[in-house]
Amino acid sequence: MTTTAADSGTRPLAGHLRALTGLRVVAAVWVVVFHFHFTALPGMADVVKVAGPVVTTGALGVDLFFVLSGFVIAYTYLDALGPAVHVRAAARFVWARAARLWPAYVVVFNLFGVWVLARYLFGHDGVVAFQSVQPVVSVGEWVRQLFMVQLWDHSFFDGASWVGSTWSISAEWLAYLLFPLAAPMVHRIRRLPVPVLAVVALALMAPMAWAYLALGSPYYPWSWVTRILCGFGAGVLVCVIVRRIRVTPRARRVASHVANGGVVAIVAGLWVGERVAPGRGGVVIVLFPVLIGALALADGGVARLLSSRAFVAGGRASYSLYLVHIPIFEVYWLAMAYVSALWQPTVAAHLVGLAVLALTGPTAWALHRWVEEPGSRWMRALPARLAIRHNRAGRATLHTSPGGGPSRDRRPPLGTHPVAAGPTVSYGPPRQRRPRHAAALGVPSALVTTGAPVAGGRHARRPATGV
Repeated sequence: MTTTAADSGTRPLAGHLRALTGLRVVAAVWVVVFHFHFTALPGMADVVKVAGPVVTTGALGVDLFFVLSGFVIAYTYLDALGPAVHVRAAARFVWARAARLWPAYVVVFNLFGVWVLARYLFGHDGVVAFQSVQPVVSVGEWVRQLFMVQLWDHSFFDGASWVGSTWSISAEWLAYLLFPLAAPMVHRIRRLPVPVLAVVALALMAPMAWAYLALGSPYYPWSWVTRILCGFGAGVLVCVIVRRIRVTPRARRVASHVANGGVVAIVAGLWVGERVAPGRGGVVIVLFPVLIGALALADGGVARLLSSRAFVAGGRASYSLYLVHIPIFEVYWLAMAYVSALWQPTVAAHLVGLAVLALTGPTAWALHRWVEEPGSRWMRALPARLAIRHNRAGRATLHTSPGGGPSRDRRPPLGTHPVAAGPTVSYGPPRQRRPRHAAALGVPSALVTTGAPVAGGRHARRPATGV
């Protein structure tokens, strides 16, 4: 009998899952280009005719983020959450995910909210955003979107968010809140035979694949629930499978071939599907778990490309890219409505369009560098800072007798909670440590990335990649 990594208690993957981090920027750019192709710019139809379904099916990038997010969350947090639901572990997990999503989101959402409010107040002709269904502009809706729950009572994602693409972030947040409840079940089934787990993972993608075959799109009432739960769940199972595989040079070679073949099959499937009927190429969604599992093990071919410094850097900023692209496009599209020169068939108009598309990159980098990373670090460190203050207050009470002199009673006063400092428990303030830097990610997914590990102190694992 072959001893697997899971049996030996070791992880088959080490360090950053660089190829998966690089895949994030591919998914984000796919979504960005998909949204930009709706721009009313002369010649856009010709570009779409050449690029074909690789552009027009860019909404699949969100589903790729969902699967990727499930994989990374399971890889980073499944062991820490354990085989039973523990309130403290679940709370630490939820806080880590909020720290990952919220800082950049709240800045972009509020800045764009000012733009939406201005359009609402100063003449909008019924249109405050370039969406098929107009979002509600109210204080109550602002609160719902601030806490990323705006999608949860909508059967369709249209008009649910002021920043149109952030519907997927609300969906992702729901998956995060459910994951601590689902983790014990994953612990129970992870010893099933690998073929069984693989079949289940692929079966989870079947509902969306069938929607593409039958309807040509993943668009029906509450389809967003199917997309996030099935995609995220498939990613979790792929992680369980990958951790059961013994990583050898031969396994990496096979994984590299599978990853290369997966990319070819996805692109070819998009083209062939479009030839059959519009939207049918979306059936390639069933290959996303295969691609992600292979990339997690591969070290050659497309995996090597995605692991390059440029792709990894782009992957770390992909969440910010996903956030900023729609606000930038909204400003550009409104300008086109008032400045006719921007949509004329001229070289200048096309250069402006390309400049707007290119602007999303440096804007995303700035948001990632100056908001997303420091904001996430600050939020992750906040519970420890509060615990230290609380503990210091407890020590002041502890060492003072009722008469004002020093007390010999070294027990903690009633109501004082011990503070976890690394692997041990101490009643004194824990040794202060510089917060670990965590790779950025998200989902969609993204858009999709990981925050700090649940386990604290010296033995905390560095996240495999961002979501």
